[in-house]
Amino acid sequence: MENNGYTQPEASRKGLWKLIDRMEGDKVIWIIVLLLMLISVLAIFSSTPLLSDDTRIEIMKNHGLVAIFGLGVIIGLYNIKKIGLFRFFSQFGFILSVMLLSILLCEVDNGFIKAQTLNGATRTFGLFGLQIHVYEIVKVAMVMYLAWAHHAYKQDMTAMETGQESTTFGLANWLSTKKNLEFLRKPFWKRVFYIYGPSLIVCGMIAPGSNSSAIFIAMILIGTMLIGGVPFKELLMAGAALVVMALCLFGIHKASGGDFMPRLKTFTSRMEARYDTQRLERYKLESRDFYKARDSIKQPYGAKLAIHEGKLLGKGSGNSTQKYSVTHIYSDYMFSFLVEEYGLLGGILIVILYISLIARSSMIARLCGNEFARITIGGLAFLITGQAFMHMLVNVDIMPMTGQTLPLISDGASAFLVSCVAFGVILSISRMAKKKTQKLEESTDLHQDDIQTRMQILEQIDDANL
Repeated sequence: MENNGYTQPEASRKGLWKLIDRMEGDKVIWIIVLLLMLISVLAIFSSTPLLSDDTRIEIMKNHGLVAIFGLGVIIGLYNIKKIGLFRFFSQFGFILSVMLLSILLCEVDNGFIKAQTLNGATRTFGLFGLQIHVYEIVKVAMVMYLAWAHHAYKQDMTAMETGQESTTFGLANWLSTKKNLEFLRKPFWKRVFYIYGPSLIVCGMIAPGSNSSAIFIAMILIGTMLIGGVPFKELLMAGAALVVMALCLFGIHKASGGDFMPRLKTFTSRMEARYDTQRLERYKLESRDFYKARDSIKQPYGAKLAIHEGKLLGKGSGNSTQKYSVTHIYSDYMFSFLVEEYGLLGGILIVILYISLIARSSMIARLCGNEFARITIGGLAFLITGQAFMHMLVNVDIMPMTGQTLPLISDGASAFLVSCVAFGVILSISRMAKKKTQKLEESTDLHQDDIQTRMQILEQIDDANL
């Protein structure tokens, strides 16, 4: 390699620079991943209250192991070179989601798997001593399932137009041969069967455990459908149907005195809640009602106070005071903690990292000729960025509490590892897209060299004639 003042010789590139140079995936996304992981390790260590050295070391040890394992997951997925492997497993995303959600709804407890209830909601289950957060898995599984469904739908339509037998939507095509089910051969009903129906079923199964998670996942799935090119009018109709259904459920909830879907009471109370100290004035000082009201606002109010005290440059690493009063500051309120310690500039850096992710992913998606790859990378990037901004909006008190963590930064093994899976898939697809682009550039360069050679010959002929 020539040293022309802008590039280093191959031999002089050593250590980290050589490793970065050898990365085949999108380098910007790699940098985003590594920065988020580094911020996570530092933030978890700093946000842990100094109860004892043993406690802090144990927490850091556990999170460090999760981070190392997560990086291994990213590298493993990044090294997958066949898009067909992702496509094959993605078709089971809906089945996996239904199975996991059924464990929660049925409150399974067979000694091997045990559904776990917290604050009146069943959202996790224990397996081999590990706590599995089902909603985190369902998010990624359903985005990848919808990518497969859209890709399969396009292939099915192409087969029908050319008069060939479709092999992608075998179940719907087989059912359409039965009496009174002929309508399943129509494109609209195939979209209902494979796209709208599964999304509605999954969101309906999530709603009893968490209304806010059901709404958030519904928004992510709708965004993925838009990326896939689903008719906008149909999405409006589906949205209207969801609103009517939600109103009916809320009406039944009120009529039953709160016995039907009790989580709706929590959802409405969070929508109406005001997290400021003025609400304490209505209670007698140091009464039971006073302490109850104080505890209900302690975390969201402490998060707002952390952002206020952070100012422009922050208090510095390890100097947070709100970590002693906000119980889950290292998970649900991680953004507030980061702003308190690193100020507004630190918060802006976090925002830039997530915006850069969606921007780079959009660029990579345009290079993907494969429909599945394009929807997968767009949907996963939309999921990660959407969750990050929802977390930030909750932290600054623009939205009610939802329990969404800051992807690849907040504490929580399940959420962290699922985010690693999403980033691993994005990096793998970026690697495939980059190789395709390089091949196109090489063919273009060869063509340009051929033109330049011919132009030089013509110039020599002109010079000779002169």
